[in-house]
Amino acid sequence: MTSVLLCATRPMTAPTLAADLKAAGFVVLATVADCSNLVQGVVLHAPDVVVCDVSLPTSAWFQALQLVGKTVPRPLVMFTNDTDAGHIAQATECGVHVYVVNGYGANRLRPLIQLAQARFHKDLHQRQTYVELATRFEERKAVDRAKSILMKAQSLSDDDAFRALRSAAMSSNQRMGQLSQHIIQSAHFAEAVNRSGQLRMLSQRLVKLHLLQAAQVQAVHHAALLQDSVQWVDGNFALLRKNLSQPTYGDLLEQVASTWEQLKVALAQDSIEAIEQQAEALLQGAERLTTSLESSGAAAPLHVLNLAGRQRMLSQRFSKYALLALAGEGAALELAQASMRAAQREFEEVLTYLNGIPLSTPDIHGTLAAAGVAWLQMVAAAQNAQRLPFSKRRAQLEELATGSETLLGLFEQLSTHYERSMQMLLG
Repeated sequence: MTSVLLCATRPMTAPTLAADLKAAGFVVLATVADCSNLVQGVVLHAPDVVVCDVSLPTSAWFQALQLVGKTVPRPLVMFTNDTDAGHIAQATECGVHVYVVNGYGANRLRPLIQLAQARFHKDLHQRQTYVELATRFEERKAVDRAKSILMKAQSLSDDDAFRALRSAAMSSNQRMGQLSQHIIQSAHFAEAVNRSGQLRMLSQRLVKLHLLQAAQVQAVHHAALLQDSVQWVDGNFALLRKNLSQPTYGDLLEQVASTWEQLKVALAQDSIEAIEQQAEALLQGAERLTTSLESSGAAAPLHVLNLAGRQRMLSQRFSKYALLALAGEGAALELAQASMRAAQREFEEVLTYLNGIPLSTPDIHGTLAAAGVAWLQMVAAAQNAQRLPFSKRRAQLEELATGSETLLGLFEQLSTHYERSMQMLLG
């Protein structure tokens, strides 16, 4: 039997309507006397149909009916004395399926309620169809976007990217739309981790370039690289602000951005002490942001990308401290040498790790091998420069500068390889 929740506010008809509903074969589960209890009554009693008997519905009634339609949809029948055409239209917008003016008629209750049920089920079917179409459309868009990512990352044709996507979906027992969303998210976080990791590297590169310029080692060339680095940082902030969720990462990003503005001031004032202080603060802030981004995505692949990105920073950090050690004495010299050793130890540990993991391709393998050679050459140049008197260091300093830039380029390539690898995109 069809169950009914009755909401009756007209004293003259309320007693008879409940009895007439029962006589017509309906089960009246409960009666509520005010629209403020309507949603609660529907949730509590879960009726098949809601019947409202209201003399003149108010805006509060329409709000209650709309809330029922959004939260616990049911066939809605309304009996009223209100003939206002605007209210009829409003009731329809709120999900009322049958709106009867001036009386209900006991003999018409069954067909009216059946009409409401028929309209309700038709509306329900239409909504489900719309949701399915919208879902398929969104999945189609996701598939197209994922194909575009694979085409760019793997240099695939449209057909090859589709086949790779379909094969991966089948092997992972996922819908193509579901896998496509995963690829989109993986690519998003991989790019964000890479860009944020570049900020770490640039914090150290800027100091290194400033020291080389001050030492008159290819001063014009390194001044140009310094300006390029400033633009690089600004570009990364613009992209990260555009692509990252402000509620999630905005506080971390803006802390780093604030430090960057202070570093730019220090660079303009040409104070090496202030530059080094703000660069270290920028490094720490970028490290926090990068770690937070890494933990939000596919942990294992993003961890590898993060490690490769840190190698860029460590290559610049080692060369920076090598230059500070050459210019320092006493406690400053000891601090610079200790920092050199720490950077060297971490770089070499990570290089060994990256050479041993299965996330590899011929391009990755070749780049790691070249990076190992360039690293040894740069360390040798730094050590040789320390042994030579000031007047004979220029060739070694130029080799140190060239080696650090070579390493930066190689690990930029390596980070791009990791960022675009299938293992990264598929998690």
